[in-house]
Amino acid sequence: MKLPIEFGRPVCGDPGEACSREWLETNGIGGFACSTLPGLNTRRYHALLTAATNPPAGRVVLLSKVEEVLVRGDQRCELSANRYGEVIHPRGFEHLGSFRLDPFPRARYRCDDLELEKTVFLVHGENTAVIRYRLVGDPGPRGCVLEIRPLIAFRDYHGTSHANDSIDRNVAVRDGMAVIHPYQGLPSLHFGHNAASVDPSGAWFYNFVYDRERERGLDFTEDLYNPCLLRFHLTGDAPAVIVASTMEREAAEFAALETREMTRRAAIQKAAPLDDSLTTLLTTAADQYIVARGDQKSVIAGYPWFGDWGRDTMISLPGLTLVTGRYDDARNILRAFARSIDQGMLPNRFSDSGETPEYNTVDATLWMFHAAHEFLRYSGDADFVRSELYEPLAGIIDWHERGTRYGIHLDSDGLLQAGTPGVQLTWMDAKVGDLVITPRMGKPVEIQALWHNALRVMERLAGMFGDVAGSARYSTLAERARDQFLKIFWNDAAGCLYDVVAADGAPDASIRPNQVFAVSLPFPLLEGEHALQVVDVVEWELLTPYGLRTLSPRDPNYRGRFDGGPLTRDAAYHQGTVWPWLLGPFLTAYVKVHGGTEEARGRAGRFLDPLRAHLTEAGLGDISEVFDGDFPHRPGGCFAQAWSAAEILRTYLEDAQGRQPALAAPAGG
Repeated sequence: MKLPIEFGRPVCGDPGEACSREWLETNGIGGFACSTLPGLNTRRYHALLTAATNPPAGRVVLLSKVEEVLVRGDQRCELSANRYGEVIHPRGFEHLGSFRLDPFPRARYRCDDLELEKTVFLVHGENTAVIRYRLVGDPGPRGCVLEIRPLIAFRDYHGTSHANDSIDRNVAVRDGMAVIHPYQGLPSLHFGHNAASVDPSGAWFYNFVYDRERERGLDFTEDLYNPCLLRFHLTGDAPAVIVASTMEREAAEFAALETREMTRRAAIQKAAPLDDSLTTLLTTAADQYIVARGDQKSVIAGYPWFGDWGRDTMISLPGLTLVTGRYDDARNILRAFARSIDQGMLPNRFSDSGETPEYNTVDATLWMFHAAHEFLRYSGDADFVRSELYEPLAGIIDWHERGTRYGIHLDSDGLLQAGTPGVQLTWMDAKVGDLVITPRMGKPVEIQALWHNALRVMERLAGMFGDVAGSARYSTLAERARDQFLKIFWNDAAGCLYDVVAADGAPDASIRPNQVFAVSLPFPLLEGEHALQVVDVVEWELLTPYGLRTLSPRDPNYRGRFDGGPLTRDAAYHQGTVWPWLLGPFLTAYVKVHGGTEEARGRAGRFLDPLRAHLTEAGLGDISEVFDGDFPHRPGGCFAQAWSAAEILRTYLEDAQGRQPALAAPAGG
């Protein structure tokens, strides 16, 4: 199924509408390109080439954008757009007739009777951006000239650049190639091109304004350097091509690179489990998050600013790799993280600079058991699980029994306790300065669900692999946790579960979505009437068209808008803000408690309809990180989030469509 996302003049000509939609290109090693429909950069992360210098980390913005002017006789048609202060100049969006994603970003500009199509794509496996301009229409016997001015930043992708005298202005020009090396310690950038001429005179462009950064309370102005001017003589025959890369790539390679990318992406699209728009778009999106880490694989949590995180990787793995049939990628991801286990813990995240991973999460480690279980359920590869995962997973259980970092240990009641002051260990991990917004110290409800699920997974694996003593031990631990759970966590007044029970036994009655995991996981802690009550409360209190709120609107601590500066946003991050990924476990639980009927599956599918529309509203073909808790539920955070796409794809296929793997084995307590 071919699925172009396309916009015409009504959207393209409106800077507000056009700039609210963002496209994304990725290269499979952590590098990426992204911008808005008219190429007006509204974020410091928008760029035509953000390279991963230490894949998938070490990301630096090399080529921010290009300034384009189409010259025909004495007429100059400016195609680019920038914000300077409160003014947009030039106003290239006034010439933007259409934009489509098919599969690359393709913008078509009209200048009088001529049309110019601009195509951008990244080459998989390398830090290479290809930009092509194709003339549509007859420019006359004299043709026309396209002037291109590259604008470079050469800085960490979280920062901004400003005019300075330390930049090396030298441009090494030879036939079909211009090379710059502005700063020591950063890579050279090669511009392979088929321009008629190159003018190496350089200049600073000052005071670009990034609206999204201004809204987020961050540094929002930047200066960019223009190292050269490339002039292309355009006719209707040959395109103008720039190949910007950290390696030498000639413009003549354009056609082969495009064919290679088209073939690769067509294969991904063809492998989509269902031939419908939601499945195909999200299967395509899933590929963007799977990246190389050394000789193994990892998962970028979200674009444009996240790296690879343990929790996000394990939660996303089923949707990104299993329902899409990418079992080799799943093996590589699980293998990479199994090798990174330390003191029974999975890394919370790998640093952007390649330093020692951070081990400050209680749930990422437990999600690995679920990922391993789902991998076995889909692939049937028991040999891999036995040889590479079983021993590391058993070690995790041992460490949690005797205690590991941050007070994580098995309490005398058989439930898992975790937390030290000032550290946030669960997925609700926002901090404002030294203040942890949702500390959740003690026994968080989803940690108990994940712990019980982990024990049942190990019980099953031990039985499969002939570890009779281990199977009995894990069964005993699981039964103990299950026996105590309801006594401690059931909130009879609200008809649902407490969110956290403190070390002193004091319960937190906040209505949050974390309780749904006690129902949704393959080995649930709740079944029957209690499970139905939890799902009903979560639906009534937390469900929105785009996901689950993180706190009931009736709670005095509820924050309905995710906006403002860092302090304001962090204070709202898990205090009412909507997370789409939570629709995954919710719909799994919903279908489960309603007996898996056709009616329940049908309703689950309808719950996803607003997110179908969202695929063309913010990050094109992708799903945002969060939405406001209050109507109209504006999208926010990253415009492309791994677990958002993964869990929506998984729940759509498994729960709404009823597509369970052929190798699936019964799961239960």
